[in-house]
Amino acid sequence: MTNVHSFHIPVMGIGFTIDTPLKVSQFGIDSVVSLVDDILIEKLRKMYCDKFERPYTEITEKMDDFRAKRITSYLDLIYDESVKKFEELKNVTAESATDLKKYFSMLPETSSLKKEFKNLTKDSFNFEEIKAWAKDNLIMGSIDVNIMTKVDKENYRKKIKLSSEYNDAHAALRGYANSVLNSSLVLSAGMNPRLYSYMEQFEDFYPDENGIIKKKIVLKVSDYRSALIQGKFLAKKGLWVSEYRIESGLNCGGHAFATDGFLMGPILNQFKEEKENLTQSVYEILTSALDQKNRVVPNSILPLKISAQGGVGTIEEHNFILNHYKVDAIGWGTPFLLVPEATTVDKSTIEKLVVAKEDDLYLSNISPLGIPFHSLKGNTKDLEKAKLIEKGRPGSPCPKKFVAMNKDFLDTGICTASRQYQHLKIKELEKQELAVEDYEYQYNKIIEKSCTCVGLGTSALLAYGLDTKTEGKGVSVCPGPNMAYFSKTMELSEMIDHIYGRTNVITREDRPHMFIKELHIYLDYLATRIGETRFSPSDKQRKYLLNFASNLNDGIDYYQTLFNSLKKEFSGSKQQILELLDEGRKTLKCLVKEIESLENNLAIQ
Repeated sequence: MTNVHSFHIPVMGIGFTIDTPLKVSQFGIDSVVSLVDDILIEKLRKMYCDKFERPYTEITEKMDDFRAKRITSYLDLIYDESVKKFEELKNVTAESATDLKKYFSMLPETSSLKKEFKNLTKDSFNFEEIKAWAKDNLIMGSIDVNIMTKVDKENYRKKIKLSSEYNDAHAALRGYANSVLNSSLVLSAGMNPRLYSYMEQFEDFYPDENGIIKKKIVLKVSDYRSALIQGKFLAKKGLWVSEYRIESGLNCGGHAFATDGFLMGPILNQFKEEKENLTQSVYEILTSALDQKNRVVPNSILPLKISAQGGVGTIEEHNFILNHYKVDAIGWGTPFLLVPEATTVDKSTIEKLVVAKEDDLYLSNISPLGIPFHSLKGNTKDLEKAKLIEKGRPGSPCPKKFVAMNKDFLDTGICTASRQYQHLKIKELEKQELAVEDYEYQYNKIIEKSCTCVGLGTSALLAYGLDTKTEGKGVSVCPGPNMAYFSKTMELSEMIDHIYGRTNVITREDRPHMFIKELHIYLDYLATRIGETRFSPSDKQRKYLLNFASNLNDGIDYYQTLFNSLKKEFSGSKQQILELLDEGRKTLKCLVKEIESLENNLAIQ
């Protein structure tokens, strides 16, 4: 579990980090590949086989278990080629010395590895000596994968439903489990008990007597309670969670899983205070389960990492999260969309991201999953959608069907962004004879859904000049709010220099602290929820909103105590942060009054 960097590159969209490990793992950087789109994966496998002059046999949809086989073959290819690059880097010659120097130049100044290299080369650059040392000491970045647990569509063959092991997430899990990778599986979007139970079938997820796990489990969570529940559930099956990856509920990219008003700082603090209890309680369950299964029980308690991501943008924030909350690593996602050496984004989309400001980045309801989704105004997939609406034909053709899981009209499932679903839903709406205002509200809720499962992968095809006949050319993009403060394309080394404070790529001076930014997003989210509730208020919704507001208020209390107690950290911005917290509390008080006024609406009803 040794890392040479204190940051990792999280999964972004479907295609933006699809081949990131091939670009950065040789420099010791961990990154995460999405396993949603096996069609995109197969296209890239063909492209890379051609590029690296490797034999390629297409895995078609007519083949048994094609989804899992595509994923396994792609991951094995990415691993093989990444290892080749890493071995070339270690096999130091006059020609390859540049990449080796780049490896060390990007490491943080606190790196013991960097210090050793400097000592080794301070007097001379002996290739054989360095080669021997590099072979024993250099570490390659981990090639991790992500599965959204709820994107687990059932599948059919000749109109006969296949068993659950052929569901999308199950097949993706099997594809990863059968690969040669020694890395981590990042599970996001909450608990899927059936998928978690399926993991028991694969040997690579279990620890050996030394506590070594070939394929480690990472849970992406937004609160402590969820981590504890899921950790214990998996432990009862003999499976250890090696890392809890805490993500801001709303100050992140992609899908946003809003907490009930719990803010990131208090959540991180709870993990810090409870880490030992979490580790011990889950480990006791694990050893009991392994013993019952007659499996090897590790000789000692297994290592547990805590990492955090969502909105970090400066060296000061990076170091504070690492040191104050005792986390092991920080995820830097959104800014890497502007680093072509690390991510795969088409030129047109990069140009839009470069000029994006706060008002261009918004929390939308466009995702067919029904989960709030960060988006960029003017993205070409939404422009495509708008043209279809103007023509009176809202909805997408739905060529890939990865989220065709709604069963309102078809037992086999249908996507809420599809033309078929929206046509049927609008017809259903028309029969309700609603007032004009209510009709328009419900109509807009139907047609706002966008075909993100295609749009989030198309960028990679455009970037590489691959065929988009099936997908079209519309691109969905899902940057976090942090994108507003990064306004140019960057080289990999420049981005990493920014992370470690060797340079500063943020030219704006009005960027708020990450905790303040998250608070404002939560206040906006609460205001939106209050507005939606006015259409059909209920006592249950009112109580939910009041509890949400109470948790936000507790979060503001926590931050005021925290920043007042700091002696050195954020000395230049502490006063402004405290003033913004006061403003946030005033806004919250106004929102609470609005929530309380809902009681009058209920009384009228």
